[in-house]
Amino acid sequence: MLITFKTRAYADITMFGDVALRLIELMGRSDTVPSAIYPEDIPQALENLRAGAAAHTDTHNLDEAHEDAESFKENVSLHKRAVPLIELLEAAQKKNVPVMWEQETKHF
Repeated sequence: MLITFKTRAYADITMFGDVALRLIELMGRSDTVPSAIYPEDIPQALENLRAGAAAHTDTHNLDEAHEDAESFKENVSLHKRAVPLIELLEAAQKKNVPVMWEQETKHF
């Protein structure tokens, strides 16, 4: 599943569903898809997302299938994955417009 975040103030952002749902929860919102944030609720959602994402800065995990040094794989931290959404929310806040998200229905 893919989830796309939309606002008139910024380009659409599409994320894998599990990551997007986690970021939605960090914003303090329910994991309902589709849904939206009104402009007056964006400052609190942005503050929540920044604080929650800051707690997830780990970038490396050991691949359990291999035990040697070459088995380390770099993963993108939740903190880094939140950056585009934070930028989208900041843009929406500046323009005082809502942010919506929905499940992507395009088939590739």
